[in-house]
Amino acid sequence: MITTGIFGGSFNPIHNGHVELARQLLASAGLDEIWFVVSPQNPFKRAADLLDDEQRLKMVELALEGEPRMHASDYEFRMPRPSYMWHTLQSMSRDYPDRRFVLLIGADNWERFSEWYAWRDILSHYRIVIYPRGGSAVDAASLPEGVSLVDTRLIDNSSTQVRQLIAADRPINGLVPDSVASYNSCQLYTSEAARERASVGRRGCRCNIKT
Repeated sequence: MITTGIFGGSFNPIHNGHVELARQLLASAGLDEIWFVVSPQNPFKRAADLLDDEQRLKMVELALEGEPRMHASDYEFRMPRPSYMWHTLQSMSRDYPDRRFVLLIGADNWERFSEWYAWRDILSHYRIVIYPRGGSAVDAASLPEGVSLVDTRLIDNSSTQVRQLIAADRPINGLVPDSVASYNSCQLYTSEAARERASVGRRGCRCNIKT
């Protein structure tokens, strides 16, 4: 049985912190692999805030090149929207009976876990691994059976920060893999996103990368 961690998110865009966290989770949570499940619509986020699904998936694929135990997944693209993790996990379990799925979530999401759709069902059917997030404290001793807290390093990166820097035409060196930074879609995070979408095929990326 393959133990597969499910790392779900908008990845809007994926950044170096996501990849480094996954490396640490592979080492500390007893996982064989991690699937980066790109969410087409997060129930807690407005769809208008998201870059195109396929472009976010492409950036995840680029970011994971050279990481054989990490895989980009478009599984939720075929699910009803908005996407709920309970539905995703149940469907995956049916489609991949050779895998044992483990849900990977940050401490901030654990604090809101009782707001998740069918959260009790997730708890009773799947192992959950919580990783630390700044500003969120989790008492490991109080966690229910099947839920554990791992000691991964806090990484001060965020997709919001990347989007804001791109919109301000400021450098994003070290925040995203070079392959992601050079991908044309990164210019769609500018404040003139609509005009950028129309011109994306006619010119190179505006992302500010110093070499």
